[in-house]
Amino acid sequence: QLAFAGFKRLNRIQSIIFDTAYKTNENLLVCAPTGAGKTNVALMTIVREIVQNIEGGVIKADQFKIVYVAPMKALAAEMTRNFGARLAPLGLRVAELTGDMQMTKAEIARTQMIVTTPEKWDVITRKGTGDTALTQIVKLLIIDEVHLLHDDRGPVIETLVARTLRQVETTQTMIRIVGLSATLPNYLDVAHLLRVNPMVGLFFFDGGFRPVPLEQRFIGVKTKNHFARLNDMNEIAYDEMVRNVEDGYQVMIFVHSRNDTVKTAQKMR
Repeated sequence: QLAFAGFKRLNRIQSIIFDTAYKTNENLLVCAPTGAGKTNVALMTIVREIVQNIEGGVIKADQFKIVYVAPMKALAAEMTRNFGARLAPLGLRVAELTGDMQMTKAEIARTQMIVTTPEKWDVITRKGTGDTALTQIVKLLIIDEVHLLHDDRGPVIETLVARTLRQVETTQTMIRIVGLSATLPNYLDVAHLLRVNPMVGLFFFDGGFRPVPLEQRFIGVKTKNHFARLNDMNEIAYDEMVRNVEDGYQVMIFVHSRNDTVKTAQKMR
């Protein structure tokens, strides 16, 4: 309860997953829309691991490590602050381990939860010596945005999973794997990769579970000339932006590249 201070109740998705996340050690794959509360599902599994390392009312902080793999350094920093605040009342330390944030062996020993990136954790777990003491006491591996398996960084994430499963097989120790993902079409394939029992640990929630309903409309732009097409798209975006702002809503416009961000912003002025 200390980790969930300020929460009066779980939302629909969290309530459905609670028994599996908190009362079992099953591997999990949670596919749900953005903003559905997947981070708190991860927190349930973290608290589950902590509870299993309590002896005589004392948390045996040196007996386990929890690793949270975030896709980007910025998100890793955000998750470090988030989980750090949640776990501080329990006397547990959360630290960021990325290309920008290094940790000494002493700092790693004092830390119970490490937030890292796929590339950094790949480097650590690939080493034959030096970091085996760390990897051998990892009991929970949480992979955020696991749908990035389809991205350029997919092979790195797949390697992390394969290496973790190999460690489980060779050492006969349990490492729970939790995958968090946006909605994806081939969730059964991803569940198989993560060794998730689809009857127990696989949870798929479609757009109907969004905390804020999403309306989708497709507007066809038929202009063949590239620059004319961009101009038409900007005019449509401007009209939609004005309409929504006048109705009292906020507006976010997604574009294809950083350069388009500047150009679009100038058009919206």
